[in-house]
Amino acid sequence: MTNAGGSTKIPADMILRYSRPGMRAIWTDENKFRIWLQIELLASEALVQQGIVPAADFARIQAGVDKCLLDLKALTERAKELEKTLNHDVIGFTTAVTEQIQHDASRWLHFGLTSSDIVDTAFGVQMVQSADLLIADVNELLPIIARRAREHRLTPCIGRSHGIHGEPTSFGLKLALMHEEFRRALTRLERARDVVAVGKLSGAVGTHAHLSPAVEAAVCAKLGLRPAPLATQVVQRDLHAEYMSLLAIVAASIENWAVEFRHLQRTEVLEAEEPFTVGQKGSSAMPHKRNPITWERLTGLARVIRGNSVAALENVALWHERDISHSSVERIIFPDSCTLLDYMFGLLVKLMNGLNVYPENMTKNLGLSLGMWNSQTVLLALIRKGLTREAAYTLVQRNAMQTWAVKHAGRDDADFLRQLEGDPEVSCHFAPGELRDLCSLDFHLKEVANRFRALGLD
Repeated sequence: MTNAGGSTKIPADMILRYSRPGMRAIWTDENKFRIWLQIELLASEALVQQGIVPAADFARIQAGVDKCLLDLKALTERAKELEKTLNHDVIGFTTAVTEQIQHDASRWLHFGLTSSDIVDTAFGVQMVQSADLLIADVNELLPIIARRAREHRLTPCIGRSHGIHGEPTSFGLKLALMHEEFRRALTRLERARDVVAVGKLSGAVGTHAHLSPAVEAAVCAKLGLRPAPLATQVVQRDLHAEYMSLLAIVAASIENWAVEFRHLQRTEVLEAEEPFTVGQKGSSAMPHKRNPITWERLTGLARVIRGNSVAALENVALWHERDISHSSVERIIFPDSCTLLDYMFGLLVKLMNGLNVYPENMTKNLGLSLGMWNSQTVLLALIRKGLTREAAYTLVQRNAMQTWAVKHAGRDDADFLRQLEGDPEVSCHFAPGELRDLCSLDFHLKEVANRFRALGLD
């Protein structure tokens, strides 16, 4: 694979090793040449309408293009063979097509166009095709997350801040949050698709000197693109950088949840666990291991896409009307990022479908903080009773620290509620049984159903 006007080789398996078949097909040379053929043919057709290309010559061009489409593999091989001598991918392509036209009508092929007219417009099509698959990936994932969220709507678990027990939540509410984040991912991918749905056939420096804007408009319309309002020799790369940045944000969302579930799989926590399949082995040395390797893989791949987005930002600044410093970069980062993100979604679908959830461990872990997750509830209740916030905070914190002291002394009677009830400066403000009624899971989960309804997940 080479640059328009250069010859940087990139091994095909570098960009395809992680992809699924649908995404892989988008970034093959055959698909690229298919789109190039389509652009060349549409441009010639538009020139017929303008009275520049004779209809009979267009028919011969179309026949040659049809032969190329029937055997894209042969066209690809011939174009690459020619490129070895020509050191120019687009000229290798147009020469190979001309050989199939076998008529002097071929003089109209690529008439008034520059290489980037073909390359950038096709690139826009490929990015749109990739975005369509990524959008489909999210639409496959969302119902799975929603189903798992409903399944665990009221499964209580501890919420953590700084990694330390905070207050109870539900595992279903945690998954509802995940669902909401991937709704935003869907919006981002739809925006990414729109951002790069741009083509240009405006010539060597974008002036339309040799082709009227009507040709560009006709070709772009049939490709499902909009013409760039103004271009140089290339479509401006801030658009491509935005596309890559949006992909990186979506990948970061996957990483966000990969990190969350990696924590939840730790032996000391074990509230959720990625599927461990029959015959799978976790460690070459320790047969007992069940490691969160797939979540870790997603974490690592998100870093690759994030790094690629930086390279896309570096591509924005080009010399004057165009140089090709961006081209070699794009031939790696766009296929890699699109195929990696598609692969990541495939893994995420499998993980969420097969996620093992352990409510009994969630209950056990809730008990580790000895009921102190009720500290804010008691604090606010004391404020309602008339205490200042400072006074109430002092009372609640003192009892919490004493509860920890009992626990660390090795006694088995450490309990925050018991500690509060035994403190006359606290208990004097509550009727018998009132504190116990306040310190309940039901109190913390009372709004969960309403949250699900508000999110459309009920």
